[in-house]
Amino acid sequence: MKIPISNTASKMYKWVEDLFPINRSLTGPGVRETLQYLQKIVPELTIQEVPTGTNVFDWTVPEEWSVHEAYIQDEDGEKIVDFDDHNLHLVGYSEPVDEWMTLEDLENHLYTLPDQPDAIPYVTSYYKRRWGFCMTQNQKDSLRSGKYHVYIDSQLKSGVLNYGEIILPGQTEKEILLSTYICHPSMANNELSGPAVTTALAKWLTKLENRKYTYRIVYVPETIGAITYISKHIDQLKKNVIAGYQITCVGDERNYSFLSSRYGNTLADRVAKHVLKHAVDNYKEYSFLERGSDERQYCSPGIDLPVASIMRSKYGEYSEYHTSLDNLDLVTQKGLEGAYEVYKKVIEAIENNCTPKVNVYCEPQLGKRGLYPDVSKKDSATEVRLLTNFIAYADGKNDLFEIAEILDVPIWNLYNILFNLIGEGLMQCNN
Repeated sequence: MKIPISNTASKMYKWVEDLFPINRSLTGPGVRETLQYLQKIVPELTIQEVPTGTNVFDWTVPEEWSVHEAYIQDEDGEKIVDFDDHNLHLVGYSEPVDEWMTLEDLENHLYTLPDQPDAIPYVTSYYKRRWGFCMTQNQKDSLRSGKYHVYIDSQLKSGVLNYGEIILPGQTEKEILLSTYICHPSMANNELSGPAVTTALAKWLTKLENRKYTYRIVYVPETIGAITYISKHIDQLKKNVIAGYQITCVGDERNYSFLSSRYGNTLADRVAKHVLKHAVDNYKEYSFLERGSDERQYCSPGIDLPVASIMRSKYGEYSEYHTSLDNLDLVTQKGLEGAYEVYKKVIEAIENNCTPKVNVYCEPQLGKRGLYPDVSKKDSATEVRLLTNFIAYADGKNDLFEIAEILDVPIWNLYNILFNLIGEGLMQCNN
């Protein structure tokens, strides 16, 4: 039987489709357009700006880049490569050019993937002035000797770096950080799956009643954006964040992946591994030595935030990564929904985690409180065993995760047991 796709899954995919054509980079109109689109979905999102030249730790906010038009034209006037056809054709942050040149000179500025002859590579040059075009190897092989007109109508100027931020207050100032990036052009899994799933989580969290924790949700240009954000909020982040996740590459239907924090011993690590163990068929674990996204910044020495990452196919580990093959066929509604549900379980687990302690000596009399089944059936013994085992380890020393690991059950199987025991005055739970 075919399982129907949820309304949330179809919405996430629609967001990916709508955002896919936009040319994003570290700065510029594409980032603003993306944030403005997301702001319509989650009005709580605020769009911030940091001026070019601002010092952020060891870095400086770069010039703002925008592109109006870019192409290579042959002597017959035919555009053989056109930015309007696919925005990966232009090397990111290319400076303006308007020249005729020979094929030999042009080839010094062309980038291809010989091992993937039908794919356009994604290439950038953020911090050194240059220009270039990307094309398939098959396109390059078809070029004839002669002269070519190279035209890039781009602009590099003082401007701003933009990022988005959502703060959802909870009962405590302690925070859960969710971070994703908005700085790549048209790539679906590596770029847009993260913002789509993060936005769906943000919408769900806005409606979550009695949030225990405050949620800090950020959309930043990768690397420089995270560094900028941390530099602006370092005191609050270090004081309040108890767990965080870098949300990226969550849109395909392949294997799940987990990348740990720097030492792999934080609450974020424990929760992620527990949920993946019980919620998915299998997953591949990566160490922090295999990092590559903004966990690099959040977990860096002196910052030391407890940030890990749950992905589907990890960046750099799937063949379509950083190419035009990372398209709307690779990301699916089912893939997005799977990651969304896993992250929901992670958040619910953190929200419900506490350190339970039974209030009576010896085993409590459960039958008189309606907590012990009065009819014996096949699964009664299993239910009773889980209940009594839970009570046995609720000694005020183990949190809910530790008990779930001891009992080898998903933490969500313990929620109702905990709530019922608290409701009957048999247990207290300290945060």
